[in-house]
Amino acid sequence: MRRLTVVQLLPALESGGVERSTLEIAAALVASGHRAIVVSAGGRLVPALQAAGAEHIALPIGRKSPAVLRHVPALRRLCLEVGADIVHARSRLPAWLGRMGLASLPAARRPRWVTTVHGLNSPGRYSAVMASGERVVCVSHTVRDYVLRHYPDTDPARLRVIERGIDPAQFPPRPLPDPDARAAMVTEHPALAGADPLLLLPGRGTRLKGHADALQLLATLRAGGHPQARLWLPGAREAGREAYIAELEALAGQLGVADAVLFTPATSRIATAYAASDLVLQLSRKPEAFGRTVVEALSVGRPVLGWAHGGVGELLAQLQPAGAVPPFDADALATAAAGLLRDPPAPVAVPFTLQAMQQATLDLYAELAG
Repeated sequence: MRRLTVVQLLPALESGGVERSTLEIAAALVASGHRAIVVSAGGRLVPALQAAGAEHIALPIGRKSPAVLRHVPALRRLCLEVGADIVHARSRLPAWLGRMGLASLPAARRPRWVTTVHGLNSPGRYSAVMASGERVVCVSHTVRDYVLRHYPDTDPARLRVIERGIDPAQFPPRPLPDPDARAAMVTEHPALAGADPLLLLPGRGTRLKGHADALQLLATLRAGGHPQARLWLPGAREAGREAYIAELEALAGQLGVADAVLFTPATSRIATAYAASDLVLQLSRKPEAFGRTVVEALSVGRPVLGWAHGGVGELLAQLQPAGAVPPFDADALATAAAGLLRDPPAPVAVPFTLQAMQQATLDLYAELAG
């Protein structure tokens, strides 16, 4: 394949799944001999992007202000100057700006247009731009169904399901139980000592992540045969979320499990945290587009329990059906948790790898570029 120039558009490069995917595809492009350019407002991930051999153009194309329209000519000039073959938009406002910029280019010099639907955004005209690509990447079959349901005029032939992927080397299988992993985590967090079992729910400090459901589950388990059960919530404690943590601490007190819950900032050793646990929870109240936590935990060899909706339900149905529970059914959740703890499912081979995701995306670029 000839050398391609691919321009990716997103608001910023601070953190998150969209940003991670952007870096992963940029790295794959460079490794395959192509030119990778990312346009964003910048952020802490820019050095990592540049270390991979990609280029960064600083433009605040995600700032929600009428003044953002002034960046349309800059995007148009950039595409002409670098000879862009593909422009790939990963967020709504950058997609609108990119689409406007490309529309004014002569057809012979117009790059091919790709969008990725990373989330289940509120349907409407503003979000519809994410279904406008000549190829629309959907990060799960859940997303594909969502796009066709809310934008029925979309040609299904333009949609490509490319699931997010993990690097198996970063989430290698570990024995269950794993005394070494547990000891490492207890060294960092002594309150985890003696947990039997240890439940883990990683996620940001927002009620959408289902922390309250996890607390209720913990109380039920401790009252029904697991008096030493404990719950670790890495990522729940973060700046600006103090009121929410106080609310959860009050709920834990009411449920009688205050001394069995640990709220911490996100851990940089999440694979070890998975290995130290006996059961990983994914209880997002709002359906998620994919559910990377499920794939990471299963790769390590830990059973996962989650609400059977969105991408999480899709993954569990395919990889570990025993962990899929009807949404918000607390009794079914407790029953399933007890079953998984009593008889953990055999480890499964996780097909959603980083390498597969990168190759599928590069194949899509090659298909469009001819």
